[in-house]
Amino acid sequence: MKLKEKLETHYRAFDKSQISPDPLELLHLFKNDLDIEAMGLISSIFAYGNIKQIIKSQQNIIEATGKNPYEFIINFNHNDEKRIRLISHRFYTGHDTVWLFKSLNAMYKEHGSLRNYFLRFSNERDKNIKNAIEGFSQSFIDYFESKRALTRGLRFMFPLPSVGSACKRMNLFLRWMVRKDELDFGIWKEIPTNKLVIPVDTHIARICKELKLTQLRNVSWKMAEEITENLRKFDSTDPVKYDFAICHIGMRKLKF
Repeated sequence: MKLKEKLETHYRAFDKSQISPDPLELLHLFKNDLDIEAMGLISSIFAYGNIKQIIKSQQNIIEATGKNPYEFIINFNHNDEKRIRLISHRFYTGHDTVWLFKSLNAMYKEHGSLRNYFLRFSNERDKNIKNAIEGFSQSFIDYFESKRALTRGLRFMFPLPSVGSACKRMNLFLRWMVRKDELDFGIWKEIPTNKLVIPVDTHIARICKELKLTQLRNVSWKMAEEITENLRKFDSTDPVKYDFAICHIGMRKLKF
């Protein structure tokens, strides 16, 4: 079977019935776009490490926000900090989690939505969303620096492609927001799917090396772009649609 046929077969097989375990499954609890994007960004930021640990942290945040993440963020106050400070995740401390919510509160109050805010950094002339991610992430880092709150954990929350990061979690969030199928929500319609870049982690990197979709050894932004460009040969308008299937084949140690 040719690679395109395999990719399409796996894309169809890994539909919503195969969503678990994945951070995306808990986002489907929400119907409101503002809840989806808010919890989507937070979920992607926490999407590193063991999948059980990731989902547990997600559940803790959903419970702490009263299952209304947007409303909780927009009304975030000193009393809410006590609950959020109890949530840590690997090397994110309670301090980091509190400042993430503070930054989102400030952003939502000024711009109304994450979509509005992200689009400030997007340019239709860019070949992909690299520059938009750079501007978006740097703006949060600048906010933390201005409040003298920046830590290693907060810096890790907002990676920069300019320093070589593959920005896996940010690309994952954008896939959820921009693409539209059974899995992804497609609520950010202003960004074309062909501008997305694949979220590269160790599973994606290993399989894509085996499939000769990348010649690079180390996970980086350059690798993410190379894989995306090669996947574009199989679907020029939506190359990142294969991400979920490739990732879960890797996670579940299945044969591609």
